Amino acid sequence: MGRPKRNLLATAEETSSPPALLEQGQTIACVLKAEGNNLYSVDLPDRTRLLVELPARFRSAIWIKRGGYVLVDTTTFEDRANKLDGEIVNVIRDEKLWRKQEYWPSEFVKKTGYPDDSEEDLSTAGRMPPDSNSESEE
Repeated sequence: MGRPKRNLLATAEETSSPPALLEQGQTIACVLKAEGNNLYSVDLPDRTRLLVELPARFRSAIWIKRGGYVLVDTTTFEDRANKLDGEIVNVIRDEKLWRKQEYWPSEFVKKTGYPDDSEEDLSTAGRMPPDSNSESEE
C-alpha cells in the first residue's frame, strides 16, 4: 500500500520554503543527472562534481529534474568509506524564493527561457518573403 497522503503533503510543505541560514557542510548544488538507485550527480558552485543520495523521505514523493537545484549536506557520509559524497537535504522547488536568499551562489545564474540567438538574420520565421522587385534591382 502507498504512503498516506499526509506524509506526502508534509514532505512537500517541508521543501517549499528555504531555511534562514545554511548549516555547516550544507551547500546548494545543480543536478546533472540521475545515476540510478536514488543516486544523483550534482555540480557544486565551484564546479566540483559529487555523487549524492536521495533520502527515503523524498523517494516517490518529490521528483528531481536535470538542471534543478538541491540542498546537499556533505558531512553525512564523512565517517563511512564509500563512493557517496553527501546526502540531499532539501529539493529546491520554488527557485524564485530561494534565489532571494543571501546564501544563493552567484555562480548559478538564472537561465532565460530563450537562448541568446546571435543568428537572428538567418531565421525567416515570422517574416514576409523577400520581394522579387528588390532582388532584380540589385
